[in-house]
Amino acid sequence: AEQLVQDASSRFNVKLRRPIEVLSLRRVQLIAPEAYTRFTLIRQAWGSLLLGLEALRLMVPEVYIDTTGWAFPYPLAKLAGCKVACYVHYPTVSANMLGRVWSRQAMYNNDEAVTGSSLLSLLKLVYYQAFAVVYGLAGACADAVMVNSSWTAAHVRQVWWVWDEPALVYPPCDTTDLQTLPLDRRLKHLFLVSVAQFRPEKNHRLQLEAYALAREEAAAKGANWRNSPVLVSTLKMVGSCRGPDDEARLLQLQQYAEQLGISDAVEWHVNVPYSDLKQLLGGAVGGLHTMLDEHFGISVVEYMAAGVIPIAHNSGGPRADIVVDWEGSEGPQRTGYLAETKDEYCAAIKTVLEMDQRDRLKIAAAAQRRAATMFSTEHFHQAFMQAVAPVLPKQG
Repeated sequence: AEQLVQDASSRFNVKLRRPIEVLSLRRVQLIAPEAYTRFTLIRQAWGSLLLGLEALRLMVPEVYIDTTGWAFPYPLAKLAGCKVACYVHYPTVSANMLGRVWSRQAMYNNDEAVTGSSLLSLLKLVYYQAFAVVYGLAGACADAVMVNSSWTAAHVRQVWWVWDEPALVYPPCDTTDLQTLPLDRRLKHLFLVSVAQFRPEKNHRLQLEAYALAREEAAAKGANWRNSPVLVSTLKMVGSCRGPDDEARLLQLQQYAEQLGISDAVEWHVNVPYSDLKQLLGGAVGGLHTMLDEHFGISVVEYMAAGVIPIAHNSGGPRADIVVDWEGSEGPQRTGYLAETKDEYCAAIKTVLEMDQRDRLKIAAAAQRRAATMFSTEHFHQAFMQAVAPVLPKQG
Protein backbone atom coordinates (compact mmCIF):
# COMPACT_ATOMS: atom_id res chain seq x y z
CA ALA A 1 0.00 0.00 0.00
CA GLU A 2 2.79 2.42 0.90
CA GLN A 3 4.54 1.75 -2.40
CA LEU A 4 1.33 2.43 -4.37
CA VAL A 5 0.88 5.73 -2.52
CA GLN A 6 4.49 6.72 -3.27
CA ASP A 7 4.18 5.75 -6.95
CA ALA A 8 0.94 7.72 -7.29
CA SER A 9 2.68 10.77 -5.90
CA SER A 10 6.02 10.54 -7.74
CA ARG A 11 4.78 9.33 -11.14
CA PHE A 12 1.36 10.97 -11.44
CA ASN A 13 1.41 13.74 -8.81
CA VAL A 14 -1.69 12.21 -7.17
CA LYS A 15 -1.90 12.73 -3.40
CA LEU A 16 -4.13 10.25 -1.52
CA ARG A 17 -5.89 11.83 1.44
CA ARG A 18 -6.80 8.60 3.26
CA PRO A 19 -4.91 5.33 3.84
CA ILE A 20 -5.77 2.42 1.55
CA GLU A 21 -5.84 -1.33 2.12
CA VAL A 22 -4.38 -3.62 -0.54
CA LEU A 23 -5.29 -7.29 -0.89
CA SER A 24 -2.67 -8.94 -3.10
CA LEU A 25 -3.76 -11.27 -5.88
CA ARG A 26 -1.50 -14.19 -6.81
CA ARG A 27 -2.91 -14.83 -10.29
CA VAL A 28 -2.33 -11.46 -11.95
CA GLN A 29 -0.14 -13.09 -14.61
CA LEU A 30 -3.23 -14.86 -15.97
CA ILE A 31 -4.36 -11.67 -17.73
CA ALA A 32 -0.91 -10.72 -19.04
CA PRO A 33 -0.87 -11.03 -22.87
CA GLU A 34 2.78 -12.08 -22.92
CA ALA A 35 1.81 -15.24 -21.02
CA TYR A 36 0.14 -16.62 -24.15
CA THR A 37 1.37 -17.14 -27.70
CA ARG A 38 -1.90 -18.39 -29.26
CA PHE A 39 -5.61 -17.82 -28.53
CA THR A 40 -4.58 -14.92 -26.32
CA LEU A 41 -8.02 -13.32 -25.93
CA ILE A 42 -9.93 -16.39 -24.78
CA ARG A 43 -7.13 -17.50 -22.46
CA GLN A 44 -6.90 -14.01 -20.95
CA ALA A 45 -10.68 -14.02 -20.55
CA TRP A 46 -10.55 -17.31 -18.66
CA GLY A 47 -7.67 -15.93 -16.60
CA SER A 48 -9.72 -12.84 -15.73
CA LEU A 49 -12.51 -15.11 -14.47
CA LEU A 50 -10.10 -16.96 -12.19
CA LEU A 51 -8.57 -13.66 -11.05
CA GLY A 52 -12.01 -12.21 -10.29
CA LEU A 53 -12.95 -15.35 -8.36
CA GLU A 54 -9.77 -15.07 -6.30
CA ALA A 55 -10.57 -11.43 -5.50
CA LEU A 56 -14.13 -12.24 -4.44
CA ARG A 57 -12.88 -15.04 -2.20
CA LEU A 58 -10.64 -12.54 -0.42
CA MET A 59 -13.43 -10.00 0.00
CA VAL A 60 -16.97 -9.47 -1.25
CA PRO A 61 -17.43 -5.69 -1.48
CA GLU A 62 -20.68 -3.76 -1.65
CA VAL A 63 -19.47 -2.17 -4.88
CA TYR A 64 -17.20 -3.97 -7.36
CA ILE A 65 -15.40 -1.34 -9.49
CA ASP A 66 -13.38 -2.61 -12.43
CA THR A 67 -10.89 -0.56 -14.45
CA THR A 68 -9.06 -3.41 -16.22
CA GLY A 69 -11.53 -3.75 -19.10
CA TRP A 70 -12.07 -7.47 -18.49
CA ALA A 71 -15.84 -7.80 -18.12
CA PHE A 72 -16.01 -11.56 -17.66
CA PRO A 73 -15.92 -11.54 -13.81
CA TYR A 74 -18.95 -9.19 -13.66
CA PRO A 75 -21.51 -12.05 -13.54
CA LEU A 76 -19.57 -13.59 -10.63
CA ALA A 77 -19.65 -10.27 -8.75
CA LYS A 78 -23.41 -9.94 -9.38
CA LEU A 79 -24.00 -13.48 -8.10
CA ALA A 80 -21.99 -12.61 -4.99
CA GLY A 81 -24.39 -9.70 -4.32
CA CYS A 82 -22.20 -6.81 -5.46
CA LYS A 83 -23.19 -3.72 -7.37
CA VAL A 84 -20.92 -3.58 -10.42
CA ALA A 85 -19.40 -0.41 -11.85
CA CYS A 86 -16.76 -0.29 -14.55
CA TYR A 87 -14.54 2.31 -16.15
CA VAL A 88 -13.69 1.05 -19.64
CA HIS A 89 -10.47 2.38 -21.15
CA TYR A 90 -10.21 0.05 -24.12
CA PRO A 91 -12.79 -2.55 -25.18
CA THR A 92 -11.36 -6.08 -25.22
CA VAL A 93 -13.00 -6.52 -28.63
CA SER A 94 -14.02 -3.64 -30.88
CA ALA A 95 -15.63 -3.25 -34.29
CA ASN A 96 -12.27 -1.95 -35.57
CA MET A 97 -10.55 -5.20 -34.57
CA LEU A 98 -13.21 -7.22 -36.39
CA GLY A 99 -12.84 -4.98 -39.44
CA ARG A 100 -9.07 -5.46 -39.61
CA VAL A 101 -9.43 -9.24 -39.45
CA TRP A 102 -12.04 -9.08 -42.22
CA SER A 103 -9.81 -6.87 -44.40
CA ARG A 104 -6.78 -9.06 -43.58
CA GLN A 105 -4.72 -6.11 -42.38
CA ALA A 106 -1.43 -7.17 -40.73
CA MET A 107 -0.68 -5.49 -37.39
CA TYR A 108 1.01 -6.25 -34.08
CA ASN A 109 -2.17 -8.10 -32.99
CA ASN A 110 -3.01 -9.67 -36.38
CA ASP A 111 -0.18 -11.96 -37.49
CA GLU A 112 0.93 -12.05 -41.13
CA ALA A 113 0.49 -15.83 -41.11
CA VAL A 114 -3.22 -15.22 -40.53
CA THR A 115 -3.63 -12.28 -42.90
CA GLY A 116 -1.98 -14.28 -45.66
CA SER A 117 -4.63 -17.01 -45.48
CA SER A 118 -8.31 -16.47 -46.30
CA LEU A 119 -9.25 -19.60 -44.32
CA LEU A 120 -7.34 -18.58 -41.20
CA SER A 121 -8.76 -15.05 -41.45
CA LEU A 122 -12.30 -16.46 -41.66
CA LEU A 123 -11.71 -18.73 -38.65
CA LYS A 124 -10.26 -15.83 -36.65
CA LEU A 125 -13.23 -13.65 -37.59
CA VAL A 126 -15.68 -16.34 -36.36
CA TYR A 127 -13.60 -16.66 -33.18
CA TYR A 128 -13.68 -12.89 -32.60
CA GLN A 129 -17.43 -12.67 -33.33
CA ALA A 130 -18.25 -15.43 -30.85
CA PHE A 131 -15.95 -13.85 -28.29
CA ALA A 132 -17.64 -10.48 -28.80
CA VAL A 133 -21.09 -11.96 -28.07
CA VAL A 134 -19.94 -13.44 -24.74
CA TYR A 135 -18.04 -10.25 -23.92
CA GLY A 136 -21.16 -8.19 -24.59
CA LEU A 137 -23.30 -10.41 -22.36
CA ALA A 138 -20.79 -10.10 -19.51
CA GLY A 139 -20.75 -6.32 -19.93
CA ALA A 140 -24.52 -6.29 -19.55
CA CYS A 141 -24.05 -7.24 -15.89
CA ALA A 142 -22.60 -3.81 -15.08
CA ASP A 143 -24.89 -1.47 -13.14
CA ALA A 144 -22.87 1.65 -14.03
CA VAL A 145 -20.74 1.92 -17.18
CA MET A 146 -18.17 4.66 -17.63
CA VAL A 147 -15.96 5.19 -20.68
CA ASN A 148 -12.93 7.39 -21.17
CA SER A 149 -13.65 8.77 -24.65
CA SER A 150 -16.25 9.12 -27.37
CA TRP A 151 -14.36 6.45 -29.34
CA THR A 152 -14.65 3.95 -26.48
CA ALA A 153 -18.31 4.86 -25.97
CA ALA A 154 -19.12 4.09 -29.60
CA HIS A 155 -17.51 0.65 -29.42
CA VAL A 156 -19.11 -0.22 -26.08
CA ARG A 157 -22.51 0.65 -27.56
CA GLN A 158 -21.75 -1.63 -30.52
CA VAL A 159 -20.48 -4.64 -28.56
CA TRP A 160 -21.98 -4.57 -25.07
CA TRP A 161 -25.60 -5.49 -24.39
CA VAL A 162 -26.34 -2.31 -22.45
CA TRP A 163 -29.40 -0.10 -22.87
CA ASP A 164 -28.33 2.99 -20.94
CA GLU A 165 -25.89 5.42 -22.51
CA PRO A 166 -22.34 4.94 -21.10
CA ALA A 167 -21.19 7.88 -18.98
CA LEU A 168 -18.36 9.80 -20.67
CA VAL A 169 -15.69 10.39 -18.00
CA TYR A 170 -12.45 11.80 -19.36
CA PRO A 171 -9.37 10.52 -17.44
CA PRO A 172 -7.82 12.99 -15.01
CA CYS A 173 -4.78 14.94 -16.08
CA ASP A 174 -2.97 17.19 -13.64
CA THR A 175 -3.59 20.23 -15.80
CA THR A 176 -3.29 22.67 -12.89
CA ASP A 177 0.31 21.73 -12.17
CA LEU A 178 1.33 21.55 -15.83
CA GLN A 179 -0.26 24.93 -16.55
CA THR A 180 2.33 26.56 -14.29
CA LEU A 181 4.89 25.90 -17.04
CA PRO A 182 5.64 28.99 -19.17
CA LEU A 183 4.25 28.98 -22.72
CA ASP A 184 7.25 30.95 -23.99
CA ARG A 185 9.98 28.42 -24.78
CA ARG A 186 13.71 28.92 -25.34
CA LEU A 187 13.82 28.54 -29.08
CA LYS A 188 17.62 28.27 -29.10
CA HIS A 189 17.12 24.76 -27.69
CA LEU A 190 14.35 23.42 -29.90
CA PHE A 191 13.18 19.92 -29.16
CA LEU A 192 10.22 17.62 -29.63
CA VAL A 193 9.10 15.17 -26.99
CA SER A 194 7.42 11.77 -27.18
CA VAL A 195 5.77 10.37 -24.03
CA ALA A 196 4.63 6.74 -24.25
CA GLN A 197 5.45 3.32 -22.84
CA PHE A 198 7.78 1.32 -25.05
CA ARG A 199 5.05 -1.00 -26.29
CA PRO A 200 4.52 -2.17 -29.89
CA GLU A 201 1.15 -0.46 -30.35
CA LYS A 202 2.70 2.94 -29.56
CA ASN A 203 4.51 2.75 -32.91
CA HIS A 204 7.69 4.62 -31.97
CA ARG A 205 9.25 3.51 -35.26
CA LEU A 206 6.90 5.83 -37.14
CA GLN A 207 8.06 8.75 -35.00
CA LEU A 208 11.70 8.00 -35.75
CA GLU A 209 11.00 7.60 -39.47
CA ALA A 210 9.06 10.86 -39.69
CA TYR A 211 11.68 12.79 -37.75
CA ALA A 212 14.45 11.32 -39.91
CA LEU A 213 12.54 12.31 -43.05
CA ALA A 214 12.07 15.86 -41.75
CA ARG A 215 15.81 16.18 -41.11
CA GLU A 216 16.58 14.67 -44.53
CA GLU A 217 14.32 17.15 -46.31
CA ALA A 218 15.74 20.05 -44.33
CA ALA A 219 19.30 19.01 -45.19
CA ALA A 220 18.37 18.65 -48.88
CA LYS A 221 17.60 22.37 -49.02
CA GLY A 222 21.31 23.03 -48.60
CA ALA A 223 20.88 25.65 -45.89
CA ASN A 224 23.40 26.10 -43.10
CA TRP A 225 22.34 23.70 -40.37
CA ARG A 226 22.57 26.46 -37.75
CA ASN A 227 19.80 28.33 -39.59
CA SER A 228 17.52 25.29 -39.86
CA PRO A 229 15.15 24.79 -36.89
CA VAL A 230 14.69 21.14 -37.91
CA LEU A 231 18.41 20.36 -38.05
CA VAL A 232 19.24 22.03 -34.74
CA SER A 233 16.33 20.33 -32.99
CA THR A 234 16.37 17.10 -31.00
CA LEU A 235 13.75 14.43 -30.31
CA LYS A 236 13.45 13.30 -26.69
CA MET A 237 11.81 9.89 -26.29
CA VAL A 238 10.29 9.52 -22.83
CA GLY A 239 8.79 6.23 -21.74
CA SER A 240 8.71 3.35 -19.30
CA CYS A 241 9.61 -0.31 -19.62
CA ARG A 242 7.34 -2.90 -17.99
CA GLY A 243 9.82 -5.76 -18.26
CA PRO A 244 12.34 -7.59 -20.46
CA ASP A 245 10.17 -7.42 -23.60
CA ASP A 246 9.89 -3.64 -23.41
CA GLU A 247 13.61 -3.32 -22.67
CA ALA A 248 14.41 -5.41 -25.76
CA ARG A 249 12.04 -3.24 -27.81
CA LEU A 250 13.77 -0.10 -26.52
CA LEU A 251 17.14 -1.46 -27.63
CA GLN A 252 15.71 -2.21 -31.08
CA LEU A 253 14.41 1.35 -31.34
CA GLN A 254 17.80 2.77 -30.39
CA GLN A 255 19.44 0.60 -33.05
CA TYR A 256 16.82 1.73 -35.56
CA ALA A 257 17.62 5.37 -34.81
CA GLU A 258 21.24 4.59 -35.64
CA GLN A 259 20.22 2.96 -38.93
CA LEU A 260 18.21 6.09 -39.81
CA GLY A 261 21.22 8.25 -39.05
CA ILE A 262 19.56 10.29 -36.31
CA SER A 263 21.01 8.72 -33.15
CA ASP A 264 22.90 11.94 -32.34
CA ALA A 265 19.62 13.91 -32.47
CA VAL A 266 17.55 11.50 -30.35
CA GLU A 267 17.68 11.28 -26.55
CA TRP A 268 16.16 8.47 -24.48
CA HIS A 269 14.61 9.09 -21.06
CA VAL A 270 13.47 5.83 -19.47
CA ASN A 271 11.32 5.40 -16.32
CA VAL A 272 11.69 9.04 -15.32
CA PRO A 273 9.85 10.45 -12.27
CA TYR A 274 7.08 13.01 -12.67
CA SER A 275 9.39 15.91 -11.78
CA ASP A 276 11.67 15.08 -14.72
CA LEU A 277 8.71 14.60 -17.06
CA LYS A 278 7.38 18.01 -16.08
CA GLN A 279 10.75 19.61 -16.80
CA LEU A 280 10.88 17.96 -20.25
CA LEU A 281 7.36 19.10 -21.09
CA GLY A 282 8.29 22.60 -19.94
CA GLY A 283 10.91 22.92 -22.66
CA ALA A 284 9.35 21.08 -25.62
CA VAL A 285 7.66 22.90 -28.51
CA GLY A 286 5.91 19.82 -29.95
CA GLY A 287 4.81 16.41 -28.74
CA LEU A 288 4.50 13.23 -30.82
CA HIS A 289 1.82 10.55 -30.54
CA THR A 290 1.53 7.74 -33.11
CA MET A 291 -0.76 5.04 -31.70
CA LEU A 292 -3.59 3.93 -33.99
CA ASP A 293 -7.03 4.04 -32.30
CA GLU A 294 -5.71 5.18 -28.94
CA HIS A 295 -8.75 4.91 -26.67
CA PHE A 296 -8.06 8.32 -25.14
CA GLY A 297 -4.51 9.64 -25.26
CA ILE A 298 -3.64 11.16 -21.89
CA SER A 299 -0.11 12.00 -23.06
CA VAL A 300 -1.69 14.27 -25.69
CA VAL A 301 -3.64 16.06 -22.95
CA GLU A 302 -0.43 16.47 -20.96
CA TYR A 303 1.21 18.04 -24.00
CA MET A 304 -1.63 20.53 -24.34
CA ALA A 305 -1.78 21.37 -20.63
CA ALA A 306 1.96 22.05 -20.63
CA GLY A 307 1.78 24.29 -23.71
CA VAL A 308 3.34 21.67 -26.01
CA ILE A 309 1.73 21.55 -29.47
CA PRO A 310 0.51 17.98 -30.04
CA ILE A 311 1.13 16.06 -33.26
CA ALA A 312 -1.21 13.11 -32.72
CA HIS A 313 -2.55 10.17 -34.68
CA ASN A 314 -5.66 10.96 -36.68
CA SER A 315 -7.83 8.31 -34.99
CA GLY A 316 -9.43 7.30 -31.70
CA GLY A 317 -9.61 9.68 -28.77
CA PRO A 318 -7.14 12.29 -30.05
CA ARG A 319 -9.27 12.90 -33.14
CA ALA A 320 -12.68 12.61 -31.46
CA ASP A 321 -12.12 14.38 -28.15
CA ILE A 322 -8.73 15.99 -27.69
CA VAL A 323 -7.09 17.69 -30.68
CA VAL A 324 -10.18 19.61 -31.74
CA ASP A 325 -10.60 23.33 -32.24
CA TRP A 326 -11.10 25.50 -29.18
CA GLU A 327 -14.09 27.79 -29.52
CA GLY A 328 -12.62 31.07 -28.37
CA SER A 329 -13.80 34.67 -28.59
CA GLU A 330 -12.18 34.98 -32.02
CA GLY A 331 -13.83 31.83 -33.34
CA PRO A 332 -12.41 28.30 -33.70
CA GLN A 333 -8.71 28.11 -32.83
CA ARG A 334 -6.33 25.29 -33.71
CA THR A 335 -5.06 23.21 -30.76
CA GLY A 336 -2.64 20.90 -32.58
CA TYR A 337 -2.08 18.69 -35.60
CA LEU A 338 -3.35 15.26 -36.64
CA ALA A 339 -1.42 12.91 -38.91
CA GLU A 340 -1.46 9.31 -40.06
CA THR A 341 1.34 8.61 -42.53
CA LYS A 342 5.08 9.22 -42.32
CA ASP A 343 4.80 12.09 -44.79
CA GLU A 344 1.96 13.71 -42.82
CA TYR A 345 3.92 13.47 -39.57
CA CYS A 346 7.00 14.86 -41.32
CA ALA A 347 5.03 17.86 -42.57
CA ALA A 348 3.56 18.53 -39.12
CA ILE A 349 6.96 18.23 -37.44
CA LYS A 350 8.46 20.79 -39.83
CA THR A 351 5.48 23.11 -39.37
CA VAL A 352 5.77 23.08 -35.57
CA LEU A 353 9.55 23.49 -35.52
CA GLU A 354 9.63 26.24 -38.16
CA MET A 355 6.57 28.27 -37.21
CA ASP A 356 6.71 31.85 -35.99
CA GLN A 357 6.82 32.25 -32.22
CA ARG A 358 3.58 34.25 -32.17
CA ASP A 359 1.74 31.54 -34.09
CA ARG A 360 3.14 28.86 -31.80
CA LEU A 361 2.06 30.73 -28.69
CA LYS A 362 -1.45 31.18 -30.10
CA ILE A 363 -1.88 27.44 -30.73
CA ALA A 364 -0.26 26.50 -27.40
CA ALA A 365 -2.56 28.85 -25.49
CA ALA A 366 -5.69 27.46 -27.17
CA ALA A 367 -4.55 23.89 -26.48
CA GLN A 368 -3.88 24.71 -22.85
CA ARG A 369 -7.30 26.30 -22.39
CA ARG A 370 -9.02 23.23 -23.84
CA ALA A 371 -7.03 20.87 -21.61
CA ALA A 372 -7.79 22.95 -18.52
CA THR A 373 -11.51 23.07 -19.30
CA MET A 374 -12.20 19.49 -20.40
CA PHE A 375 -9.58 17.22 -18.82
CA SER A 376 -8.83 18.51 -15.34
CA THR A 377 -8.78 16.42 -12.16
CA GLU A 378 -11.79 18.36 -10.89
CA HIS A 379 -13.77 17.60 -14.04
CA PHE A 380 -12.92 13.88 -13.70
CA HIS A 381 -13.93 13.81 -10.03
CA GLN A 382 -17.32 15.38 -10.67
CA ALA A 383 -18.09 13.15 -13.67
CA PHE A 384 -16.89 9.96 -11.94
CA MET A 385 -18.88 10.54 -8.75
CA GLN A 386 -21.99 11.42 -10.72
CA ALA A 387 -21.69 8.18 -12.70
CA VAL A 388 -21.16 5.86 -9.70
CA ALA A 389 -23.59 7.62 -7.35
CA PRO A 390 -26.50 5.26 -8.18
CA VAL A 391 -24.52 2.17 -7.07
CA LEU A 392 -22.87 3.60 -3.94
CA PRO A 393 -24.30 2.66 -0.51
CA LYS A 394 -26.74 5.24 0.79
CA GLN A 395 -25.48 7.32 3.68
CA GLY A 396 -27.41 7.43 6.90
